[in-house]
Amino acid sequence: MIKKVLISVFISLLVISVALFFYLNESKKTDKKIQYIHNEGNTQGTYYSATYLQPEGIDLQKKMESRMHEFDLSLSTYDSTSVISHINRNDNSVKTDIYFETMFNTARQVSEHTNGAFDITVGPLVKAWGFGFGNEDHTKIPNIKNILPNVGYKKVRIENHQLLKSNSKILIDANAIAQGYSSDIIAKLLEDNGCKNYMIEIGGEIVCKGLNPEGKKWRIGIDKPIDDITSSTTELQTIVSLSNIALTTSGNYRKFYYLNGKKYAHTIDPRTGYPVVHNLLSATVAAPTCIMADAYATAFMVIGVDSSLQICKSIPNMDCYLIYTDKNGKNQVVYTDGFKKYIE
Repeated sequence: MIKKVLISVFISLLVISVALFFYLNESKKTDKKIQYIHNEGNTQGTYYSATYLQPEGIDLQKKMESRMHEFDLSLSTYDSTSVISHINRNDNSVKTDIYFETMFNTARQVSEHTNGAFDITVGPLVKAWGFGFGNEDHTKIPNIKNILPNVGYKKVRIENHQLLKSNSKILIDANAIAQGYSSDIIAKLLEDNGCKNYMIEIGGEIVCKGLNPEGKKWRIGIDKPIDDITSSTTELQTIVSLSNIALTTSGNYRKFYYLNGKKYAHTIDPRTGYPVVHNLLSATVAAPTCIMADAYATAFMVIGVDSSLQICKSIPNMDCYLIYTDKNGKNQVVYTDGFKKYIE
């Protein structure tokens, strides 16, 4: 009898010990604080940076870079094997994929809403002015009259996963929309992997969600538009606090050159064929998606302050912050009412 009691007590103690072991083990797992992960690297001829909280502490850099490579194979003009590169070489055997078609359809919507101020067929003009496609000749003014017939978003369409051009000299330039789109793609990847707090930046195009490592909204600096092609001079105009939004800035203070004493910036009006000349220095756009923010920021740099504000106010959940020069040459700021909530 005593033996049975001792055995029963032993088994009870064993069960309690095992239960206590698993409890303490699970408590350690629960108490262990998962740290934010930071990755950075190069992509699309620029850089990327990602900071995120993955619930299981899994580093997602390889997955992100694999997805960015997949994206490049569609829309990177820096990759000669990409879909867009084949299209620009008039290779009729190439088929458009989901990345290209999403970019194309979004670009067309923005083109129509901005009366052609945004246009992905601007490629021939970009090349002629020496801002892309391997041409960096800044010594002469191109013959715009001969180039404009090769530009126009209504001159291209997609049928059966094939881009059809009305003119074989048309070049598709997605640089003003692709980086923003790629930020959306990586943001989706992070969310699919359980991340509810993150910030992804690709070439300055930002998507953020949740909170930063300090438990606060993500703080982003908007550069003061100071002419500097080396990008070595950085001074902040203001700082914004963001969460669950995309943000991108376009400006003419990084890419430009002087010819015969006149400044020629990289933002080209596809309707006139010439680099824009007005008092808008930079346009920052906050929108639900980065592809939208990226495209409209570029369009706003073409159409100027007043038209930008008018269009921005007509689009739900979009706001903008514009820096311009007044009649006395001093920098001034104007923004939509909705942008106030982001400014610290």
